[in-house]
Amino acid sequence: IYTMMISAFFPRRYRALAMIGLYLFGILCGILYAVILKVSRFKGEPVPFVMELPNYRLPSAKSVVHLIWEKAKGFIQKAFTIIFAASIVIWFLQTFDVRFNVVADQSQSMLAGIGTIFAPIFEPLGFGDWRAATAVLTGFMAKENVISTITQLVGGNLALLTTLFTPLAAYTFLVFVLLYTPCVMAIITVRNELGGKYAAVIVVLQCVVAWIVAFIVHGIGLLLGLG
Repeated sequence: IYTMMISAFFPRRYRALAMIGLYLFGILCGILYAVILKVSRFKGEPVPFVMELPNYRLPSAKSVVHLIWEKAKGFIQKAFTIIFAASIVIWFLQTFDVRFNVVADQSQSMLAGIGTIFAPIFEPLGFGDWRAATAVLTGFMAKENVISTITQLVGGNLALLTTLFTPLAAYTFLVFVLLYTPCVMAIITVRNELGGKYAAVIVVLQCVVAWIVAFIVHGIGLLLGLG
């Protein structure tokens, strides 16, 4: 997601800075989030925890190759299951209207209807287009779906991204994507560990925090004349 958006909206000399800035911003938000939870929800004396760590060694080439293969295999499996299934659903929704007639214009499709409902939520963030809202929604299943959704909605022509975002809106979009709910599997893990109530609270909290922070970033950008 970062690579696609940054390549489309930022000059080459600023791309590395924009990418690094997003990662550092995410780390900073994580630290602040932990501090706030420590002084509010989890205040008090910490529970003693001891964990034995192995000795640090320079990894062998075999270990590195094995790790790369495991990560690549995991992504391929996700690409051919969750992402592929989501792409089929997006294609179906953007091709047909509520009466299952093939539409001549995407704006008349079921997908546009769904995206239009949620688009006003993102209007203050600078990306109130129904297509951008739809990409955010599909990202709940897996963040990679954001890319596949946007690609399908612009007909594979990524140059049309400029019709959806301004450079400031694109960066605000990335900030929101950085901070909102990672994916369904992450929430399932939270539910299994802490229960359904905590999982629901975390989803709402992450989305609210992402919206507020993105709104602040967008507002600062407008004040600096970057809009």
